[in-house]
Amino acid sequence: MDVLRLPRDVEGWHLAIVIKVGDSSVRIGIEGIEEDEDGHYLKVSDTTWARTVDEDNKPRGTPKAASDIWALGDVVLVSANMKDDDFQFWEMQQVPAIQGAFMAMDTQTGRVLAMQGGFSYQTSVFNRATQANRQPGSAFKPFVYASALDNGYTPATIVVDAPIEVETAEGIWRPQNSSRKFYGPAPLRTGIEYSRNLMTIRIAQNVGMDVVSAYAERFGVYDDMPGLISYSLGAGETTLFKMVAAYAMFANGGKRVEPTLVDRVQDRYGNTVFRHDQRDCDDCQGFEMAMEREPWVKDNSVRIMDHITAYQLTSMMQGVVRNGTAASTVGSVLNVPIAGKTGTTNQAKDAWFIGFTPKIVAGCYIGFDTPKPMGRGAYGGSLCGPVFSDFMKVALEMFPTVDHDVPPGSVFVKIDRFTGVRLNDDEEGDYVVRELFRQGEEPGYGSYGEFIDGGFVMGRDLLFFDRGEGETYETVIIGGEQVIIPVKPTFGGLSSGGLY
Repeated sequence: MDVLRLPRDVEGWHLAIVIKVGDSSVRIGIEGIEEDEDGHYLKVSDTTWARTVDEDNKPRGTPKAASDIWALGDVVLVSANMKDDDFQFWEMQQVPAIQGAFMAMDTQTGRVLAMQGGFSYQTSVFNRATQANRQPGSAFKPFVYASALDNGYTPATIVVDAPIEVETAEGIWRPQNSSRKFYGPAPLRTGIEYSRNLMTIRIAQNVGMDVVSAYAERFGVYDDMPGLISYSLGAGETTLFKMVAAYAMFANGGKRVEPTLVDRVQDRYGNTVFRHDQRDCDDCQGFEMAMEREPWVKDNSVRIMDHITAYQLTSMMQGVVRNGTAASTVGSVLNVPIAGKTGTTNQAKDAWFIGFTPKIVAGCYIGFDTPKPMGRGAYGGSLCGPVFSDFMKVALEMFPTVDHDVPPGSVFVKIDRFTGVRLNDDEEGDYVVRELFRQGEEPGYGSYGEFIDGGFVMGRDLLFFDRGEGETYETVIIGGEQVIIPVKPTFGGLSSGGLY
């Protein structure tokens, strides 16, 4: 017999027992709540989400009557539905089968500001932020793009989004974009904004999985990452704790930072026996301390990523929130410069979002403890995006946004974010983006960035197309003729024939 236990650490929840079953509602007695003369009730109209199962453990349809949900003597969990501090009605609750974790930390010091390891500690002591090894999916892609930017790529580099076949030990692997569409050539920025798998794989192949693995290990995502191409799409398992710490190094300009839950330990005499922050401050003590100015603290952190690369990657990840996969649930809600990346694994078994400003980074993961599909509409942006936004609405009051430092030796150039063509300095419009380049690497006026096709043979006169994810057709120039490709072209429709 299953015993229903109330998680006492969930504020506002109560145990209740069904004492009378009506047609469209049941009367309940609530632990710790005195019953008034009208009584307390649960209504079917407020509980249409509830589903009982048949003898084959398959959910039945939407409940119509109270008896479809409750029986006399049932013990349930309830909470008060409130609006503007006024009680509205009692509603039934349940401990969700889907779990998750959340973590936030200071990007400069590594101090963990918040951590949630699951829905309720009394229900499960398993800390999913530090202990759950999950596939990060597309949330891993920034490490692929970081390795590319450090090895000859620029934000305007053109990468072909087209069918690809990869020979593996298990046979031929034919990866696809989430939309099941191919979008042709596009700048590097577009690949990360819209999380295009095929562009990412081509980049990883061109850079080399050994280089990508070295970056992931340097940032602490994996201890010993195998050079498998599927890892470029986040097929390997890691923890939210490691991923948030790694993103913090993007946020602070590429400097190593170690997350910590303990800042300092002192003995009973006040002597410090442990201090996480190892920075030195020469003028913080004694009579020489100047009261009219802030003390200067030496920064002894180790740089693990080029400052220009960190800025370029951050700018492209701001595009994810402004224009891409997190625009509707994060960008339009917070309306401040936030950089981040969504992640959704195959069959929506894991959903992620990790975002940051220069001062704070926060990440969310959601999924079943035993991985299984979460259903239609389950994406990193749709599930974790709102969680991140709710947290940051409060956190930004303590950590207001500031601009990322512009690294020396760089120059801003206006680029068409759809085609990668350099534009005039006075160009304006939604298609215009100011990209940062290393001095000497910026493209000339009216020219494209370097063209990376990953072995996919296409003419360089291929027409750039599809300024977004919602087009119904694609147009290319092949052999001097204009060709319209359907929404879901076959491999042969885009290939030059028999190369793979």
